Amino acid sequence: MNGADAIVFTGGIGENSPEIRAGICEGLEWAGLSLDDGKNNEAVGREGLISREGSRLAAYVIPTDEELLIARDTARCILGEPNPS
Repeated sequence: MNGADAIVFTGGIGENSPEIRAGICEGLEWAGLSLDDGKNNEAVGREGLISREGSRLAAYVIPTDEELLIARDTARCILGEPNPS
């Protein structure tokens, strides 16, 4: 694939822990990632770009509603509906 375009943080820890995100991104400068500490700290529980402008590898926070996805999949299984993938 010749590399990656972005890193996406989602789910409980990915959405709500700037410290964990910073720790994961630490040392990824070799891959072109430059984390913006201010943006990272502001993106708690909300969508946002957390890499610095000009970073070759982007980093995003994208909130999800995991409970809703589980409920929809459960209902689909009970009703015998096909998976919409």
